[in-house]
Amino acid sequence: MTESYLCKLNIGERVAALADECEARLADAFAPLSAVCEANLHKVLHAFAKNRLSDTHFGFTTGYGYDDAGREVTERVFADVFGAEAALVRTQIVSGTHAIAIVFQGLLRPGDKLLYCTGAPYDSLWATVGIGQGGRPPAATSDGDPPAGMTYGDSSVDVGAVDPARSHAPSQGSLADFGISYGEVALTPTGDIDYDALADVLKDPSVRMAAVQRATGYSERPALTIEKIAQWASFVKERRPDVILMADNCYGEFLELQEPTDVGVDIMAGSLIKNPGGGLALSGGYVAGRADLVEQASYRLTCPGIGGECGLTFGQTRTILQGLFLAPRTVTDALKGAILCGEVFSRLGFPVFPAAGEARSDIIETIRLGSPEALIAFCEGIQAASPVDAFVSPVPGDMPGYADPVIMASGAFVSGSSIELSADGPLRPPYNAYFQGGLTYEHAKLGVMSAAQRLVDKGLATV
Repeated sequence: MTESYLCKLNIGERVAALADECEARLADAFAPLSAVCEANLHKVLHAFAKNRLSDTHFGFTTGYGYDDAGREVTERVFADVFGAEAALVRTQIVSGTHAIAIVFQGLLRPGDKLLYCTGAPYDSLWATVGIGQGGRPPAATSDGDPPAGMTYGDSSVDVGAVDPARSHAPSQGSLADFGISYGEVALTPTGDIDYDALADVLKDPSVRMAAVQRATGYSERPALTIEKIAQWASFVKERRPDVILMADNCYGEFLELQEPTDVGVDIMAGSLIKNPGGGLALSGGYVAGRADLVEQASYRLTCPGIGGECGLTFGQTRTILQGLFLAPRTVTDALKGAILCGEVFSRLGFPVFPAAGEARSDIIETIRLGSPEALIAFCEGIQAASPVDAFVSPVPGDMPGYADPVIMASGAFVSGSSIELSADGPLRPPYNAYFQGGLTYEHAKLGVMSAAQRLVDKGLATV
């Protein structure tokens, strides 16, 4: 039965056998994930019980959204799950980039400096901080060394010293437009935080916020584990207790037993159509952390004097909280899918990051495909295995916030949801595909097989 349906889905016997063999070899790697999933589910259920979640919270108000009980309990639940004093969980936040931006805009003032401690942020944030409109990062070297904030040469850079392609675009209301400067500390060649360089940069009294990006972004660096985030938080606070510590937590929720706000980070942000929405949230994002900082961020979401007191949930409270309930299991299945993807494509001869056995702290698997044809074929295979728009062929195109054409495969029930099976990548060397998601492990496995089969069919890989 299974073989006949794989045939109908255009998966050949040799690719299916390779996936099964890799799956069997990964049994020891998969086993510890169940304990993390179970602990995170218990955490979510405790937050529901503590905050007396009731069916009455699934209604919603109209107009301004004053005294929305469902919204208020949702934000208390998120705060408890993330070990934070407060949270802002809103459908009005359109993406993870938007959630991060309102933190920057709400907390930083003219004369302050934002310091990224993990190299350059994700491409879509460049226009926000004032280093270009999704400008082009330095190209990868011929042997595929990581680009984007990892190989600038100097241990740190200020906005005035960065590559001209990342120069300030003055017309969009970036931080730079309001006199807020930006600097970054490049990661070490192994992808770790450069503490010697960081200690030196922290001597600058204008540094008001230090930030890290937990996930890999469009690079090959390892994701930051909670242990490394805790080490970074302690390091900065020992030297500059006045500096606000911020974490971009996108793609990292429920990968480990703790979140950044459990280990010293003052404020973090993420997207509901990634991990914490569990595939059910239709839209939205969150900010969580110290209550005073979350309140300041809320004034940028709406306006000064109103903050989080207004804002409709539009009936999404039920799906947001049910998604949060499912998120530990969904994230675990997505993580298993990413591990399998790395193992299969490694066996096909492609460099993968992280490799099997390496620590993981996001759901992303990076595959260095080496050519635009292979990247496009990979995404075609993912799209063909999607539950929605499987008949569509993804093509590279321009996207807001990105300098290079980007190809995206995402036949999702929630458009753009990257906790659902998806893959994307910019058409620039070394032509990496970034694979993530899968509401169930079985679907993620099918996506891996479909992507591999597409490369084999086009003569770009051999089983």
